[in-house]
Amino acid sequence: MSKILIIAEHLDGKLNSSTARCVSAAVAIKPESIDVLVLAADAASVAAEAAKIDGVNKVLTVSRAENAHALAAIFAPQVAAVAGNGYSHVFAPSTTFGKDLMPRVAALLGVAQVSDVMSVAGAHSFQRPIYAGNAIITVEAPESSVVVATIRTASWPAAAAGSANAAVEAATVEVSLPSHTRFVELAQGKSDRPDLQGASKVVSGGRALGSSENFEIIYKLADKIGAAVGASRAAVDAGYVPSDLQVGQTGKIIAPELYVAIGISGAIQHLTGIKDAGTIVAINKDAEAPIFEVADFGLVGDLFKIVPELEAAL
Repeated sequence: MSKILIIAEHLDGKLNSSTARCVSAAVAIKPESIDVLVLAADAASVAAEAAKIDGVNKVLTVSRAENAHALAAIFAPQVAAVAGNGYSHVFAPSTTFGKDLMPRVAALLGVAQVSDVMSVAGAHSFQRPIYAGNAIITVEAPESSVVVATIRTASWPAAAAGSANAAVEAATVEVSLPSHTRFVELAQGKSDRPDLQGASKVVSGGRALGSSENFEIIYKLADKIGAAVGASRAAVDAGYVPSDLQVGQTGKIIAPELYVAIGISGAIQHLTGIKDAGTIVAINKDAEAPIFEVADFGLVGDLFKIVPELEAAL
């Protein structure tokens, strides 16, 4: 039987919803047990959240000062050590956190990593997108080795939380940690808007906005409907917004219920990031823009006229 270990992603003492999405992927394998590992300076609050996720059997904690910040070089030896306690699978979300951590874990365990799992065909058989999402490939992992995988969070719903009450226990991890990597600072934007990767509504702007000042109309519309803000790579490269707002193949993969693309042409790299969105609305002056091929609703016209009118009507 399969025994799955999920590495919790968290920040400032709060569990990221990507962890619950990993649990949904783990449940699809129908394992004997699903455990969540929380690495932190003080893991208590995060562990309590993880214990409430339906499907989780046990939450393991490793509380030590070195885990105060999510450094892959520090986390990986500890994850590998815990994974060696009879786990058949080790999962983490396919976010910046997981993409940084899991290749190191796979290397320490001497196995190949399976990336961006979007569906489960069997305990060792998974489907993942390739060619910017234009094709789906089935990957078979050896049954004789541990499966180390990142989970494409946009393809999985978050497992329900609230009714469960998994056991929480401290894990004993005796490994030497590297000293070549140290935390300097975390530079991140502060916002009252929803987190981009977990938001149910997202409003994104593209290069057609023309400047960072003009991008304010995106922020205003997003605030009006309680949405997160995103951007195309072209808008990020032009300096209109910071890189943490980028949506697409080289940015964030999201699956909101509503995605509004404003002034975004719809390059295949951008569409990769929004394939799993529920409803896509596009506003672009070019009627031939590729974004209209995937949009559920499209408005052809000047975004500087349409967006203010739309905001005023809401």
